[in-house]
Amino acid sequence: MKRWIINTLLMMLIISTVACSEQSHEEHADGETTYTCPMHPQIVQNEPGTCPICGMDLVPVSQSGQNEGELMLSESQIALGNIAVKRVKYGDVGSSTILTGQLVLDETQTDVVSSRAAGRIERLHIKETGQSIRKGQPLYELYSEELLTLQREYLLALRQNQEFGEENPRFASFLEAAKKKLLLYGLTEVQVRNLASIEQLDARVTFMAPSSGVITEVAAAEGQYIPEGGVLYRLGKLGSIWVEAELYPQEVAQVQAGDPVQVSVQGFAEGTVPAKVTFLSPELRAGSQVAVLRAELPNKEGQYLPGMQANVLLPGKSGAALTVPTDAVIRDESGSHVWVQTGKGTFQARMVTLGEESFNNVAVLSGIRENDKVVTSGAYLLYSEFVLKKGGDPMAGHNH
Repeated sequence: MKRWIINTLLMMLIISTVACSEQSHEEHADGETTYTCPMHPQIVQNEPGTCPICGMDLVPVSQSGQNEGELMLSESQIALGNIAVKRVKYGDVGSSTILTGQLVLDETQTDVVSSRAAGRIERLHIKETGQSIRKGQPLYELYSEELLTLQREYLLALRQNQEFGEENPRFASFLEAAKKKLLLYGLTEVQVRNLASIEQLDARVTFMAPSSGVITEVAAAEGQYIPEGGVLYRLGKLGSIWVEAELYPQEVAQVQAGDPVQVSVQGFAEGTVPAKVTFLSPELRAGSQVAVLRAELPNKEGQYLPGMQANVLLPGKSGAALTVPTDAVIRDESGSHVWVQTGKGTFQARMVTLGEESFNNVAVLSGIRENDKVVTSGAYLLYSEFVLKKGGDPMAGHNH
């Protein structure tokens, strides 16, 4: 901010020097020439001299426009100040609201791994959350008297079927029922075949992961006795993932469930990825006064992981409006205004009402008309020049 002020003051000094070289006695409409201090614009005299505050030589004041809020500059001053204008046209602002979000697990794709039988946890193969696992990977080993009993029943039915199966088909059905019990209790086909081949009881049964995903919770510990149905793990799948972002109240009206959005995940260079809004919280969070937006992001390759930072881009409303570059608008406590060229070398400040805004453009709802020539470069320089020459706000007296 200090650097901008210094640069602006230096530019004012240069412009004032150019004005002096072009015209030693610049006259107002009433024929009088006034002089002011470049550093202290409140000092205004009718004759040349020095500033009573800093001792600098007073410089002639540039001509002011005939209308309120107008300022006149010479061609050299316009060129030196890089003042550029552009005709106002109707167009789309093309704004996009950027929300900061985070990737989280899709809670609808969460599996609970529970114990099929009561027993003691002999070993946990996965002890930490956040680890990725694949289907069929060993998860834990359980000692269970109930499973030992089921293994004995299966081996007994197997021997009976081997000895009497040809004479009595019922033994084959007994063997099939014993096998189904083991499968229902969580053993795999491979484990049942190994049991049949070696015909040896195993007091410690290893259980496998029912699906691939990420361990989100480890709810048991080694040596712990656990009842039938007790939760051991919670497993999140990564086929799809959620991105959650916070909306301010004024942004809630811009989006609704089902709308397409673009998501940019930090760390990935492929740009934005299309996603769809699946949820908008019906109430604001207590204390923060924000609503939660949730979008579903495809993740077939599993490259996106929970906890990654992401940006959600909400498309702006379409529709033609008078648009000007963002840099053309001067904003202060009085409101917003732009500088419009009303004649050769003449510029007037006009109060405007702003609408939708993007990074580069802003819609103007009132204050200017189509084909008005709006200053797009050097607007702040004009503002500073006006304050320097007249010692006041160009918007003073306007209705805000």
